[in-house]
Amino acid sequence: MSAFRTSADGLLRYSIGGDLADRITEHLGHKVGPNERRSWDRSLTALGQDLVDADLGQVEMLVEYQLPLTSRRIDVVLAGVHPRTGEDSYVVVELKQWSRVESYEGSERLVLVEHAAGPRLHPGVQVEDYCEYLADFLGVLSRGRSPIAGTAYLHNAVDRDVADLFVRQPTDHSRIFTGQRRGQFLDYLRSRLAPTSGAAAADRFLTSSVRPSKHLLSYAAAELKDRTHFTLLDEQRLAYELVLHAVERARSADRKSVVVVSGGPGSGKSVIALSVLGELARQQRSVMHATGSRSFTQTLRRYAGKGSTRLKNLFGYFNSFMTAERNGLDVLICDEAHRIRETSVNRFTPKVRRDRARRQIDELIAAARVPVFLLDEHQVVKPGELGNIDVISAHARQLDLDVAMVSLHDQFRCGGSEAYEDWVLDLLGLDGGQPSVWAGDGRFDLRVAGSPQEMEAFLTQKQATGETARISAGYCWPWSDPRPDASLVPDVRVGDWARPWNVKSDRSVGEAPGSAFWATEPNGFGQVGCVYTAQGFEYEWSGVIMGPDLVARGGKLVSQRAESKDPAFRSRKALSDAEADRLIRNTYKVLMTRGMRGTVLYSTDPETRDWLNSLIRVERGLETVYETGPRPPLAPEASRDAATAPTR
Repeated sequence: MSAFRTSADGLLRYSIGGDLADRITEHLGHKVGPNERRSWDRSLTALGQDLVDADLGQVEMLVEYQLPLTSRRIDVVLAGVHPRTGEDSYVVVELKQWSRVESYEGSERLVLVEHAAGPRLHPGVQVEDYCEYLADFLGVLSRGRSPIAGTAYLHNAVDRDVADLFVRQPTDHSRIFTGQRRGQFLDYLRSRLAPTSGAAAADRFLTSSVRPSKHLLSYAAAELKDRTHFTLLDEQRLAYELVLHAVERARSADRKSVVVVSGGPGSGKSVIALSVLGELARQQRSVMHATGSRSFTQTLRRYAGKGSTRLKNLFGYFNSFMTAERNGLDVLICDEAHRIRETSVNRFTPKVRRDRARRQIDELIAAARVPVFLLDEHQVVKPGELGNIDVISAHARQLDLDVAMVSLHDQFRCGGSEAYEDWVLDLLGLDGGQPSVWAGDGRFDLRVAGSPQEMEAFLTQKQATGETARISAGYCWPWSDPRPDASLVPDVRVGDWARPWNVKSDRSVGEAPGSAFWATEPNGFGQVGCVYTAQGFEYEWSGVIMGPDLVARGGKLVSQRAESKDPAFRSRKALSDAEADRLIRNTYKVLMTRGMRGTVLYSTDPETRDWLNSLIRVERGLETVYETGPRPPLAPEASRDAATAPTR
């Protein structure tokens, strides 16, 4: 179940018995800190008592409800019957123990909280986004009129100490109540919920079908024009509002600043980037989006810029700003900023520019009044890539620039399974953890194939049902040019199974799409993708072939750089063994976190396969029930088989 469930009466019994926090912790299945336990004891007890005092003790409380397809949890969803219509009625409640709050530099969407560092999102905006997200994804909310409402409850606060919160006009999804307004809060609850059992409504809410995740490229062009398709949640929305606020401050106070947004795969970095890009473009601001990835930029130009030369021109590369006018842009959005390199010089750079080359990070910061960097430090996969939080923030501070930092903790890929991302990090030894057993969490499917044929057959079956799938691999096989007859060489060989790598160039070869479109064109399934064509994209089902460059020995994974066919790995002077080890592990981190619903692993090494099988003992399989029906195409000519770029 995606929430700890009890009635208001039941919650008070747990609270009086002193085991409320233990019950919730047991349900979540992982340890929580003492601050969170105290928060549950105080805030949930206050809400439960209010419900009972309002004669709503039978209303169901869905505590720590996990939003579909994400790892984000809502404090409480109240489930019951509407007192006037008799239909299911739900109230999202965001509980805050804040006592003093003020606006952040005059913003209606950002606030400063006493004893908390940095700006926070206005709680009304936060709960409004939750309501919008639920309405987008839960089938049960598509029935009836206004089945869901939202409120933030600051039960410790009095109005005068949080007066700035009331400046923002409330809606049905963003009401604000303080402890001083407790009587009004009880009346509000009675207006949305009847004094009868909410069990049936809670059943329908928790078993509701889920609409498929909104794929970024499917809606990218409309998002840039309309800003209607994606709901940003919590830290995502905070990052978005901080950028817009920094732009306004740069204009009004003539103060340049830098925004750094960090987050793992599927945390929503690219959705933030497109949302900011679209909003600023509609405001007629000078703004550009840049990456260090040819595949990602070319794909964004094709889909997000479809039908508009102006939109296509919004997408560039990190090395496009060597001669850019200082502060010539209002905003430069540097997506996939972990791919920033030492300089922008390449073999095509004229000598006169080579002699005057600056550091690439300096060029990017200089190009705009508000440079924005979105990155994941575990996705550095190529020698010479140096984009990380320390490098960017240190350079900005050397220039005496303000730096705003936002960390995205939630997971919107991998079925919203934070547990799976943690499992991958531990498997690869990237955050100091140890490999652990995967028992399943109901949100993500993980399995080991006994052969590449078995993997391909499983993924082919998924494709046949309208889902998207791709196979990728570590760089452990040669990569040949196409044959004279324009056919691809099946370089990736495992026994009697052989498939070609994705096309090297941007031009299609036969039915195979160019490299930039391997992840998004339907015919990409026929080739094996590498990390450079998979990075930045996602598909519903991911097959990953682990080559001999990373094998299990003695209960852990060991890299073998000599097995890599990547030319950059040949020189130990240019790339140390420790650096090669990190890049190999990061490569598999990227490949293993492309899937939205499931991953199939296969290792060419028998000992490694046995080890992986010993770690995967699924007790809880995939549980999400998805709504069926046609999905929006990526473009008019693309079938729904096409894979997609990052969602939230």
